[in-house]
Amino acid sequence: MKVQIDHTLCEGHAKCMDRVPEIFEVRDDDRSYVLLETIPTHLEEDVRRAAAVCPRAAISCVDDD
Repeated sequence: MKVQIDHTLCEGHAKCMDRVPEIFEVRDDDRSYVLLETIPTHLEEDVRRAAAVCPRAAISCVDDD
């Protein structure tokens, strides 16, 4: 699975980083960033939950095919 963040929507609420700090980081520009290109299988469900709680729906999860 891969994760994308739409920086035109992201407001840096850090809800994603609070839930999965191994994957998400909010930087000085108040935007979230993905730290790993491919999400480890054991974190996929946590990342999906983090995407679901994003107040601006800025996080997209894309399954690898």
